[in-house]
Amino acid sequence: MAVGTFTAVPVRVERVDRSTAGWAMFWAPVVGAAVGAGTGAVAAAGAWLGLSGALAGVLGVGAAALVTRGLHLDGLADLADGLGSGRPAEGALEVMRRSDIGPFGVVALALVLLAQALALGQLAAASPWAVVGAAVAAGAGGRLAVTLACTARVPSARPEGLGAFVAGTVRAPLAAAACAVVALLCLAGLPHGAGFAVLCAGAVVLGLAVAGLLLRRAVRRLGGITGDVLGALAESAGTSVLVVAAAGTAWL
Repeated sequence: MAVGTFTAVPVRVERVDRSTAGWAMFWAPVVGAAVGAGTGAVAAAGAWLGLSGALAGVLGVGAAALVTRGLHLDGLADLADGLGSGRPAEGALEVMRRSDIGPFGVVALALVLLAQALALGQLAAASPWAVVGAAVAAGAGGRLAVTLACTARVPSARPEGLGAFVAGTVRAPLAAAACAVVALLCLAGLPHGAGFAVLCAGAVVLGLAVAGLLLRRAVRRLGGITGDVLGALAESAGTSVLVVAAAGTAWL
């Protein structure tokens, strides 16, 4: 279920219930780390082939969007349009349901994709290990934000949809275990140096803080989470991790 929810990889899910959903949200950071490893590898390959850092980063971002069907990016755009509409909760949720994209969504997508591409490019210029390690941390940290948003204290904004299905399914021990797993995944930065691995872990903490602020805003405006909110959390946290890691390469 985690693979089917967070990637475009075709899978067969034999059991779909809230218990399974809780475990799927637990495994989300591991799936995200796998996507991040592929993203970093594509960016590193682009740099090795002689592409500029920016172009190598664009290749990595494109690969990630392809593997995830752009699902999280779509959520980011929808949430930006909903929050930017200035309407009450029901009106904002209606805006988010629409299949089109408004000006707030366009701006949010442009800024996030640009930041991701440039950060990946800078990391690829530092070393292949740096871009892969940071991308793994970003993928894991972004999905950990989703895991934590599915804990008991976060309600659903609607009675139906993905948000309602997964809201409150992750119990505290499972959330703590997911945090420990992501901390271990940050060790992917070790080949570039111990300091870089620590930097990746710190970047994840900062990324979760950014996602936490966005989650707080979404819950106050919408009344809870939706599938779009979860996608936006993944993108905001993951992008923050990449930017912090890229900035840190100048000091390591």
